Amino acid sequence: MIRKATVRDVKAIQRLLKKYADRGELLPRSLSDLYDGLRDFIIYEEKIGGPIIGVCALHVCWEDLAEIRSLAVDEQHQGRGIGSELVAEAMAEIHKLGISRVFTLTYRPDFFARHGFHIVDKASLPHKIWAECVKCVKFPDCDEIAMLRLLDRNSGGKEDR
Repeated sequence: MIRKATVRDVKAIQRLLKKYADRGELLPRSLSDLYDGLRDFIIYEEKIGGPIIGVCALHVCWEDLAEIRSLAVDEQHQGRGIGSELVAEAMAEIHKLGISRVFTLTYRPDFFARHGFHIVDKASLPHKIWAECVKCVKFPDCDEIAMLRLLDRNSGGKEDR
């Protein structure tokens, strides 16, 4: 089951993200960051009130640009399509908002390529998005891969260009 995150979920979200942040695969998120961005997060749980086994955030950057970030699935539950379901839910929200471009910074380009993203030069992304990067231990030597998906804004964002 996918639902919007609530304040009760923040500590569990942080624990899940920390597993990947400790390995340098995701940007670490403080509790303060998570509470500030809570409305960006969706979570996956197998049953209502069950443990959070997947998380994804959709962050609106500008009128025509959003980012899918903090996508993580508990290792014991990987390979079941949970990450794909979370991305599909985020894309549905992007369509509703009428946003025409969505990007991600990732170490899993094959996963995002299966969802219609293509690799782009990081320098092609607006400078505004780099504000989060200064918090990363790898800054300024980022080795993540930038990927972008274009949507047709004139059709409510429902079809890719």
